[in-house]
Amino acid sequence: MDSADAVRSCLRQYAGFSGRARRAEYWFFTLFHALAGIAAYAVVLFLTLVGNVLVSMSGGAGEGVVAVVLIAAVVVLLAGTSLGLLLPSLAVTCRRLHDTDRSGWWILLSLVPFGSLVLLVLTVSDSVPGPNRYGPSPKGVTGSRALAY
Repeated sequence: MDSADAVRSCLRQYAGFSGRARRAEYWFFTLFHALAGIAAYAVVLFLTLVGNVLVSMSGGAGEGVVAVVLIAAVVVLLAGTSLGLLLPSLAVTCRRLHDTDRSGWWILLSLVPFGSLVLLVLTVSDSVPGPNRYGPSPKGVTGSRALAY
């Protein structure tokens, strides 16, 4: 599974918490999520620089309007990116845990101190070979059927 297929699969199963996800699918989507956040921050930085240039060119006039527009842009870009990818991120993490034969409720470990480190180890772990209680192994499936799980 390449990176584009992994991201497409996760976004297609936007709120699909059942089934299993391979390590490649999970980590490619995690990389996509991180890059989307970095891109949103870059756009916010660019807008801030443009706003500062516009304010300095106008001699300080319209400073309040520029500030309001920048705050609105920050809220829309950062919150939109974070909230838009939150549910598919939780879903693919849950499916990744299913692939290691663990319940999706293990995600709650990230709420306690050092729980994220345990969750990291669980998501890096190899999958259970063959079918488990969450479905057949996606490793043995190739092509378009791999995206269905």
